Amino acid sequence: MKFEKKHALTLIAIAVWNVLTYARFTKALIDTEEARPTSYFVAHTVLIVVNVIIAGVLGTWGVKALKANRSVEG
Repeated sequence: MKFEKKHALTLIAIAVWNVLTYARFTKALIDTEEARPTSYFVAHTVLIVVNVIIAGVLGTWGVKALKANRSVEG
């Protein structure tokens, strides 16, 4: 499968969006002053970590696809 430039930029954009939205979510989780059960924080921390890992994978694929596309075009 060959990624075009638009695919690479889409992957990078999704990765950036995931990091930005979950950074805000992390801040809100840290700033929570309500008494919540530990399982609440553990579950949401796992969601944050998994999402950041997914963002890293998508970002890496996007950058690699963008570099590969540039070497073919250039």
